[in-house]
Amino acid sequence: MVLQVEKDIYEAKTQEIAKQLLSTTGENRSLFSALRDQMRPDDKLLAWAMSNPGLRVQLFRFIDTLPALRSNSEIAAHLQEYLGDDSVELPSALKGMLNFANPDSMPGQVAATTVSKGVETLAHRYIAGENIKQALKSIERLRKEKMAFTVDLLGEAVITEVEAESYLQRYMELMSQLAAAAKSWKTVTLIDEADGEALPKVQVSVKLTAFYSQFDPLDDKGSEEKVTSHIRTLLRRAYELGVAIHFDMEQYIYKDLTFNILKKLLMEEEFKQRTDIGMTIQAYLRDSEADAKSLIEWAKQRGNPITIRLVKGAYWDQETITAEQKHWQQPVYNDKAATDINFEKITQLLLENHQYIYAAIGSHNIRSQARAIAIAQSLNVPQRNFEMQVLYGMGDKIARALVEQGYRVRVYCPYGELLPGMAYLIRRLLENTANSSFIRQNMENRPVEELISPPVLADKEEISSPPSSFSPAADTDYAEEEIRRKSQAALQDVKTQLGKTYLPLINGEYVETAEKVDSLNPSNYSQVVGKVGLINIEQAEIAMQSAKEAFKTWGKTTAKQRADIIRKAGDIIEQRRAELSAWIVLEVGKPVREADAEVSEAIDFCRYYAAEMERLDKGYNYDVAGENNRYIYQPRGIAVVISPWNFPFAIATGMTVAALVTGNCTLLKPAETSAVIAAKITEVLVEAGIPKGVFQYVPGKGSVVGSYLVNHPDTHVIAFTGSQEVGCKIYADAAVLKPGQKHMKRVIAEMGGKNGIIIDESADLDQAVVGVVQSAFGYSGQKCSACSRVIVVESVYDSFIKRFVEATKSLNIGEAELPQTQVGPVIDDKSQSRIREYIEKGKAEAEVALEMSAPVNGYFIGPVIFTNVPADGIIAQQEIFGPVVAVIKAKDFQEALQVANGTNYALTGGLYSRTPSHIEQAQAEFEVGNLYINRTITGAIVSRQPFGGFKLSGVGSKAGGPDYLLQFLEPRTITENIQRQGFAPIEGAE
Repeated sequence: MVLQVEKDIYEAKTQEIAKQLLSTTGENRSLFSALRDQMRPDDKLLAWAMSNPGLRVQLFRFIDTLPALRSNSEIAAHLQEYLGDDSVELPSALKGMLNFANPDSMPGQVAATTVSKGVETLAHRYIAGENIKQALKSIERLRKEKMAFTVDLLGEAVITEVEAESYLQRYMELMSQLAAAAKSWKTVTLIDEADGEALPKVQVSVKLTAFYSQFDPLDDKGSEEKVTSHIRTLLRRAYELGVAIHFDMEQYIYKDLTFNILKKLLMEEEFKQRTDIGMTIQAYLRDSEADAKSLIEWAKQRGNPITIRLVKGAYWDQETITAEQKHWQQPVYNDKAATDINFEKITQLLLENHQYIYAAIGSHNIRSQARAIAIAQSLNVPQRNFEMQVLYGMGDKIARALVEQGYRVRVYCPYGELLPGMAYLIRRLLENTANSSFIRQNMENRPVEELISPPVLADKEEISSPPSSFSPAADTDYAEEEIRRKSQAALQDVKTQLGKTYLPLINGEYVETAEKVDSLNPSNYSQVVGKVGLINIEQAEIAMQSAKEAFKTWGKTTAKQRADIIRKAGDIIEQRRAELSAWIVLEVGKPVREADAEVSEAIDFCRYYAAEMERLDKGYNYDVAGENNRYIYQPRGIAVVISPWNFPFAIATGMTVAALVTGNCTLLKPAETSAVIAAKITEVLVEAGIPKGVFQYVPGKGSVVGSYLVNHPDTHVIAFTGSQEVGCKIYADAAVLKPGQKHMKRVIAEMGGKNGIIIDESADLDQAVVGVVQSAFGYSGQKCSACSRVIVVESVYDSFIKRFVEATKSLNIGEAELPQTQVGPVIDDKSQSRIREYIEKGKAEAEVALEMSAPVNGYFIGPVIFTNVPADGIIAQQEIFGPVVAVIKAKDFQEALQVANGTNYALTGGLYSRTPSHIEQAQAEFEVGNLYINRTITGAIVSRQPFGGFKLSGVGSKAGGPDYLLQFLEPRTITENIQRQGFAPIEGAE
C-alpha cells in the first residue's frame, strides 16, 4: 500500500503554525542535559530507559512486576533478578544501588525504597489520581489552565461478571461525584462554551469490553445484548447529570463489533438526538480511513453529530504479535510514517465533514496538531466542531501552547489505584521513550525542520515472518461479520445431512457391515449425527491383506509424489474448513472456535509432514576418500492408527498422514463416538488421490477389531492416542512376537496427563486467572493437555481463588453450536457418569469452591473447582478428563514445583510468574513434555510447539515435531567402496 502526504494547500500553513507552537512550548533543548538537571528518581529512570534499549526492556518488565511484590525484600530481590544480569548494561549509579548481597540488608531496602518511590512518582505523572479526591484536584488544576478533561477509570482487567457490574457502578458513582463538583466550577469560556452553545463540563471515557466479561465478536448478538443493557443505563444517568460519554477503542478484534453496537444503539429514538457522545478511531489501523468514512455516512443518516476522537493507537506491539502468531494479515501499519500519513488524511476527512461530526484530534506530535489547525482555519470550522486532545502528563507544554492560541484542549485523565494501572503506565513509558516518539525527538534538540516535515514512508514497510518449511493455516477470524455468517450457514447445512450412514472403506470400496452404531450429538443426544458401519474380524483381515498388496507399490512411490497427495489433502481441508468444523461441533460437542482451531491443526499436519518427508528423503552423506556412505530412510510397512474422540479430526489426520507420507499403508480405526468425522477424513484423502488399499477406514469395536489389528503379525507401526489403560495394553501386546511375524512393532502412544499450572507470588493474576480458566474448561476439560491441577503459592492463594471462581461462574455453558458457548458437553453418558463419580470422591477429600449447574438435554457437567486439595488426593493424582479442577496450596515456589512433579504423568504444565529465577528453574526441573510459561497450556501448534510427554503420559517422539516421522521409517546405511585398482576420485585433487 502506498501512502504519501501530498504538497497541498494546507502544507504552508501547517509549517507556519507548527513553528509557532514549537516556539511557544520552549521544549527544544537537549534531552540528556534536561534530565541531568533533574535529580528526581523518576527522571533518572526515564533517562536510563531512553539511553539504553536493553535496560529499557528489563526496567519496564520490572515495573510490570512491581504490583505483585508485597515487601521491600521482594522488590530488592526482583531488582537484582531483572537488572543484575551481566548482559544488562547499567549506569554506574544504578549499578552501585544494586550492589548488595542480601535483599533484606539495609542497602537492599534502600534500593527497593528508592526505585519503588521513583516508579510511584513516575506513575503520578501519567495518572491523575488514585482516588476521586486526587482526581478532582488534578481536574480543577487543568480547568484553571483552561483545559477540559475526560476521565478514564483504571483497574484490573474485567474477567468476571462481578467485575463488569462493578465497572458500571463505579462509573455511575464517578459521574455523580464529578457532576456534583462541577456545580461549583466557574464557567471557563474557552472550554465550557462554543458558538453560543454550553458544553458539558464533565466527560468520562469508557470501554465496551468492560461491561461484559465474555465480550466476543463470535457471539456478536449475545455480546450486544449484554453490553447495550449497561450502556443504556450509563447514557440515561449521564443525560440526567449533564455528563458527556466517550467510547474508547481497544484491540482490533473488538473494533467492528464495538462500532456496530454503538451505531445501532445511538440510532434508537431515545439516544438519536444526543450530541454529547463520542467514538474513537485509531489511525495505525489500515482500515481506519474506511471506518471514518463509514461513521461520517452514518452520522449523516442519524442527523445529529457525535464526536470522533482520532488517535494513533496504543496497542501496536500487541496487534503485531497477535497477527503474526495467528497468521492473519497485519491490521496495523508497520511503519510509523504510514500511521502519521494516515492520521493526517483522516484529520482532513473529519474536518472537511465538520457539519456532520465533531473532530477531536488526539496527538502529542506538534506537526499533527498544526496540520489539524491549518485545515480547520482554512475551512472555517466552527469552534464547537473541533478540539485538541492530549494524554495527562504527556502533552502539557503543547496543550498550554494550544490554549494560548485559543483552541479547546481536552486532557485524557486516567485515575485509579497506581498498581492496577501499571499496564497503562507501561504503555505511556514505551510511548515516551521510543526513538520515534515526537516528545523524545523534540527534547533531543532535533532540528525544527526535521520535527515538522511531512512524514515519508520507509522503503520497506512489511514485517517479515521467520522462514518456515510450510505455510501454516490461519485460524478463522470471527471478528469479521461475513465469516461468522458463513460459519453459521455451514452448521445449518451440516444439520441437513445428519443421520446418514457411513461405511468402512476397504481396498478402495465402501463395504456393508452387519453391525452399525449411532453417533450422537453430545449437546443433544436425541440427535443422530450419523450411523457408522463397524467391521468384523474377517473384514479387518481383508483390509490387512489389501494393505500388504498395496504396500508393494506405495512403498516404492517417490517421497515427492506422496507429499504432493498429502499437501493436496491439506488444501481440500482448508477449502472445506467451515463444513468440517461444523461436523466437529456436532459430533463431539466442541465449541465453534475450538473446532476451527482443530481444522487448522489438521491442515498444518498435512503440510508440515509433507515438507518433513521431503527433507528426510534427501538423506545424509558421510563420504570419505575412496568410500561413499549414505544414510537413508525407507517405510516400515503397515501402520494401524487408533485415533481418539477428543481431537477426532486433527489427531486422526496427523497420525494418518504421517504414516502415509512416509510410505506406509495405513488403517484408520477411529473412536466410535467420532467415527463420522473420520469418515470425512476418508473423503478428503480419497479426493486427494490416495490409491486404493493404501489408506483404509476401518471403524470397529476397539476390544475386537482394534485388538486384532494391534496383534496382527503384519502390523509394523501402531499410532495410538487415548487412555493410559488401553495404551499400556497396546504396548504390551505389541511387544509379543506373533507366529509369522518377522519384525518388531513400533508403538507411538500418547496417553494423557494430570497437568498442573503453578501460580507464584509474582504472577500477573489478570493473566493467570484467564489462562487457567481457558486451560481447565476449554472443551470441558477433555483435552489431553487440559489443566486439572492448579498449584498456588499461599501468599496469593486466596486472591487467586476468589477471582478464579468468579471468572468460572461467568462462563457460558450450553450447546457447542451456540456462539456464546464456552463450556459444552462431555462426550457421552459413560464419561458423564465417570466424572460425576470423581466429583463425589473430591467432595470427600477437599472443599467445593464452585459446582455449576448445567443443561439436562445433553451430556453436560458444569465446571467444578475444589480447593484445599491434598497433593496426594485422588482428584489430584488421577486423570478425570472433565471440567474438574483441583487447587492445591503450596508454601512457596519450591514446594509448588515438587507438587507439580508429584504424579505419574509428564505431559503438559504451566507457570505464571514474573520472577526470572523461577522461570529458569521451571525450564530445568518441571517434568513435562510441554511447558508453557505465562500462557495457556492447551493449543499446541504444529512445528512451533511439538506435542507429547513422557513418564506414563506416553512413548514416542512429539507429534508435529522434527523427530515424529522417523518413527514410521526404517533407517539404512549404505557404504560403497569406490576404489578401483587403487584408484578413486578425490574431491579437490587435480
